Amino acid sequence: MKLATYLHHGQQRIGIVHGGDSRLFDLADAAERDGTARDCFASMLELIDAGDAALDLARSLFERRAAQEGLNHDLAAVRLLSPVPVPRQMRGFTNFDGHLGRAPLGVKRLLARLKGEEPPPLPEKVEVPAINRERPIYLKTNRYSVIGTDTDIRWPRFAHYMDYELECGFFLGRGGVDIKAGKALEHIFGYTIFNDISARDEQVVEMQGHLGPAKGKDFDTGNVIGPWLVTRDELPDIRTRRMTAHVNGELRADTNMSDGVFTFEEMIAFVSRDETLHAGEFISGGTVTGGSGLEFDRYLADGDLMEFTIDGIGTLRNHIVKPRHD
Repeated sequence: MKLATYLHHGQQRIGIVHGGDSRLFDLADAAERDGTARDCFASMLELIDAGDAALDLARSLFERRAAQEGLNHDLAAVRLLSPVPVPRQMRGFTNFDGHLGRAPLGVKRLLARLKGEEPPPLPEKVEVPAINRERPIYLKTNRYSVIGTDTDIRWPRFAHYMDYELECGFFLGRGGVDIKAGKALEHIFGYTIFNDISARDEQVVEMQGHLGPAKGKDFDTGNVIGPWLVTRDELPDIRTRRMTAHVNGELRADTNMSDGVFTFEEMIAFVSRDETLHAGEFISGGTVTGGSGLEFDRYLADGDLMEFTIDGIGTLRNHIVKPRHD
């Protein structure tokens, strides 16, 4: 199932996306008409917490009532939010060969430019840092700065070099501690698209302090998730699904996740070592190869339109807009 969170008449709702991604089936209204409990459809977190029984109920309601009047909305008539507007936690990994190799060179070029020096050339082939093959590396980010598709990203006033990052992420459907990699797939609720917006000039400077990034990624509207999530059962081949990034209609990335150093299951196992994870947490697998401007020394401009697509999920679409001064 494709599951979305949306605003309708000022109320936050959840529903099933259908009709060629053009319609939304309202789960709470369907449950009320059915005379069944609707508490599990109050929000996406409530649905996740309710587990497999709630998903089965959602499927049943859709099968029996999808054609009934009053239970569906045109997607164009509502505002989509992030599938989970405030995740319980957010983590992002760095994991893909091409990005791991080229991103550090992009950092060197940007640092040189900020110092007024000539940037070094970008070589054709680079080696992945050894630490990234020894263990999964991740950061935590601000779960309160999340937006969804078709919402403007606000360019932070302190930044001059803004960048996008094409990523696939997932929400946990079950928590746990010391989760084994062989069992970790059972903990994934569903997959979605993530655009990890970065203020690169701030990031490359602050990380010289051997910590971070901090303000390089911490600003309002900097985490973009959507357009909806797709339950795990529908995407067993998620690693080989085509992923593309367009900026103003220009193809910037055309790839998949087959060159990942670690699997999603290995990431879950690593994070959960002596740390309890919770349903509703969001984890991103990291920027895919070619999925950022940093790798090619190309950055965003005011008004740019980013469109990220993952086959089987959908398209995440956002403009980035600089603040307008009075």
